[in-house]
This record gives sequence, C-alpha cells and structure tokens, in this order.
Amino acid sequence: MIRAALLTLLLMAPTAAPAQSGPDGLCRASQTQGCPAIRAREIVDVTQAPWRGIGRVNFASIQIRSHCTGTLVGDNIVLVAAHCLYNSARKSWIPAQSITFVAGYQRGEHIAASPVARYILDDNQDPTSNSFHRNPSSDWALLVLETSIGAQVGALATGHPNMDETPVLIGYPAIRPHVASIARDCGPIRQDAGATLLRNTCAAMNGDSGAPLLSMATGTPRIIGVLSAVTAGSNGLQTISVAARQWEPALHALQNNASQP
Repeated sequence: MIRAALLTLLLMAPTAAPAQSGPDGLCRASQTQGCPAIRAREIVDVTQAPWRGIGRVNFASIQIRSHCTGTLVGDNIVLVAAHCLYNSARKSWIPAQSITFVAGYQRGEHIAASPVARYILDDNQDPTSNSFHRNPSSDWALLVLETSIGAQVGALATGHPNMDETPVLIGYPAIRPHVASIARDCGPIRQDAGATLLRNTCAAMNGDSGAPLLSMATGTPRIIGVLSAVTAGSNGLQTISVAARQWEPALHALQNNASQP
C-alpha cells in the first residue's frame, strides 16, 4: 500500500520564477526518468483534437503564481488533483474565484479559458477546514467552471484501465511550463489492492500534478487516472495516479444534475 506521505513529493509548479530546488531535485532523482527524460518528452499540439481539452489550472495571488495540469471531462467540468487546490504554506484551501482553467494552452496562447465557480472534492476532504487529508486515493477534484467551454473545446472521455497496455501521460512540467508534453515511458499499469491507485513509471514532475493518465487501447484517449504524486527511489521514479473509479461517481452525479430540466 502506498503511504500517504508520498503525496507531498509532487506539488504545484511555481510560474513566477524558475523551478526551485524542490522540483529540480525531484527531476534529477533518476538518470533514466529525471530531467533528461522529461525534457525529451514529445510536445503535444493541444490546439488540435483530441488533446484540446487538456490545459493548465492556474492559481494567482499577490504572493504566488502556480499551475497544475487539468482536463475537461464535461462541458464545464475539469479534472485535477485535489492538492493543487490546497496552499500548504498557508494551510488553507484556495478560493475557487482565484483559480482559472486555460484549455489548449500553448506558449502564451489558448483556445478558451474560464474562471472556476466551485469545486467538488472527495468526501474525505473538507474545504472549510485548514487541513488536507493526505490519503492518495482522495487526491482528486472536479472544478465547475463559470463558463461552459466543452462544446467549443471538446471534453475527453473517462474509463477503466486495460491492464495489458502501457498508458501515456500528458502535462505541463515545471521545466517546460508553456507547452504540454507526453510521457510515453509509463510502463505497465500496477494497481493497489483496492484498485484505487494506478502506479506507473512516467517521467513526470511538478506542474504535471493533475495530468490525465490516458489509455489509448481503443485508439481514442480515455482518462483512466489523474496524477497525484511522484516518488523517487533506488529503482527510479514512480508515478501514482488516482483511478477513475474514485472520481467517476462524482463526475456522473454532476453530469446528471446538469441534464435535469
């Protein structure tokens, strides 16, 4: 079982300044999956289908600017990691009105953007408290946007993993924050006992938090997990993603409510 403490190794990426020692140190943790592998990731043209729904989740205040990676999973719903919404320095949850989702972001340009109206968290998380529940399987969030941009941009489908395939990961790592890039070196999928977490070996770092782990088994990308953490060890880097079974019920509930007259 993955220890909850491992979650802290992947945080939001600062965009007001170059990556600091934390993300840079993690980037260098492995010769095979560290900085060289992340820089070598192929740039993805997120202005084109089917990647247009992938973008940056930006947070800005007087003191800090940061980003994570998010993905449209509905007309006005974005999937991201919950820890992206928590300011650990201040021990407080970031107000929804301070967050913006920018779809199809690439080198300062984007397809569409919207402020966040509210967000949905796992039942184990309490956004009215000053604490973050460090259970990796709870590290997911759904952002409800003020503007429905899904019809314009296109949302990605969700699903469950094919254990025989090698998934891919697309995100905005801190060392290349203005372009989305794809990690194809994720290796086979390993699940925990409860099938709530998916473990891979994608080359990833800060800024990739919230990135979609994608199955390409059918030829059309399906989101099977959302990136929560990266751990470094003697065997290299390991990425930990929250499986779709953890957040799909909340997503379906939001979608059903939106379709009600």
